[in-house]
Amino acid sequence: MSTPRFFPSPHHCGADGFLGIGGRLTPEWLLDAYYHGIFPWPLGDGTLAWFSPDPRAVIEFADFHVSRRLRDTLRSKKFTVTFDQDFAGVIDGCATAHYRSEGTWITPEMRAAYVRLHKLGHAHSVETWHEGKLAGGTYGVAVGGLFAAESMFYRVSDASKVAVTRLVEHLQTRGYALLDIQQMTPNSKRLGATTMPRYEYLRRVAAAVRLPVTFGDGGCEDVGSL
Repeated sequence: MSTPRFFPSPHHCGADGFLGIGGRLTPEWLLDAYYHGIFPWPLGDGTLAWFSPDPRAVIEFADFHVSRRLRDTLRSKKFTVTFDQDFAGVIDGCATAHYRSEGTWITPEMRAAYVRLHKLGHAHSVETWHEGKLAGGTYGVAVGGLFAAESMFYRVSDASKVAVTRLVEHLQTRGYALLDIQQMTPNSKRLGATTMPRYEYLRRVAAAVRLPVTFGDGGCEDVGSL
C-alpha cells in the first residue's frame, strides 16, 4: 500500500485505530483516507478525528445472510429500491434516526462533505421507498473496487436491510471486491458481517482500490426478485 498523503500510516496506530485530530473534510482528504483504510469520525465535542481500527468489520459477499423473514419481505414487493436518487435524504435519515439514543456523528460539516463527494461521483446511496415515501437507505464511498459503507437507517421495518441487500447484489454485479462497514454491530452481524485484523484489511484495500470498476446506475426496481 502506498503512503497516505495527509495521514500517518495506519499500520502503526493502536487497536482503537486513532490516528489524529484536525485536518479537513475536502474531497482530497477524504479520498486519501478511504484509499488507505482510514475514515473520519468526529468526537463528542465535534472535533474531527481519523481512525483505522483493529480489527475491521467487513461483509464478505459469499457470507452475506438473508433471513427467511427478510427473503419474504424482498419477495413481497413491499418496497421499491433506487440508487443515487436521494442522497441528501438518506444521509439526513441516518443523522436523525430516532432510535440512535447516543446521537449522531453526522455533523453539518460531515453532511456537506459527503454531499459534495456524491456530486463528484464518489459517494453513493441506496434508497428504499414505501408508499411513495423514503422508508430507509444506506450510503457510502466508492474507491475503485472498495465500497466503504457509512451508515443506514429505517423508518419502516426492514427498509434498511432491504437497502443493504440490494447494495450487496449491486456491488457483486459491478465487480467490487470489498464491502467495508468499519465496526461490527448486532444488526450487521445478523447479516453475516465478520471482522479481520487491520493488516489483512489494509492488504485487501490496497488490492481493491486498484480495480477498474465503477458504481454505475442501479436503476429502479420493485423489490421482489430474490
